[in-house]
Amino acid sequence: MNNTTKEIDQLDEIGENHIATSDGSPIRDDAFALSNDEKIAKIEKHFSEIMNIIGLDLSDDSLSGTPRRVAKMFINEIFAGLDPTNEPSTTLFDNKYSYRQMLVERKIRLQSTCEHHFLPIIGYAHVAYIPNGKVIGLSKLNRIVEHFARRPQVQERLTVQIAQTLKELLHTEDVAVYIDAEHMCVKLRGVRHNDSSTVTTHYSGKFLNETMRLEFLKAIE
Repeated sequence: MNNTTKEIDQLDEIGENHIATSDGSPIRDDAFALSNDEKIAKIEKHFSEIMNIIGLDLSDDSLSGTPRRVAKMFINEIFAGLDPTNEPSTTLFDNKYSYRQMLVERKIRLQSTCEHHFLPIIGYAHVAYIPNGKVIGLSKLNRIVEHFARRPQVQERLTVQIAQTLKELLHTEDVAVYIDAEHMCVKLRGVRHNDSSTVTTHYSGKFLNETMRLEFLKAIE
């Protein structure tokens, strides 16, 4: 069904203003009906058509393999976080030291993709929690961030997904997430502002306390 002019304008406005319209990643129920190999073959075919439409010569040695490279990159790399089978395995350990203070993993490199323009989002995530009965391996914090980043995203949703996952795994509300990222859809198109970045935060449990929140912000400076 074709969209009306008004509907097209509304969709453009959502994209231009980077508005999130759903809490969870908007994945269809039949998203995994095809195998990865089948998806790669279909994407390769359609991306070839896109390249043809914009006037590129796919017989050129430099371009002939591009559609398949793009297809493999989409499925196996930058959008691998859509597949629930790629969720990182997490091992929790007993908090044998009875550590009850803030634990911070800072400067986790973040590379994601804006779902409005399919351009990169690049920055850092800082996460913290206060252990309850269990602690989690430090590298797992990085892998959780990476998993949710490897899908088309808006930064607000990404922030919440990381926080919610940590709460569920650690059985605690004492979680903080801070993301500072640059959006290439702002830098390379539209307003083309090179110096701006976007900050999103999620504080819950003891991090709603101003003193604890300031301690976290001081730690990630």
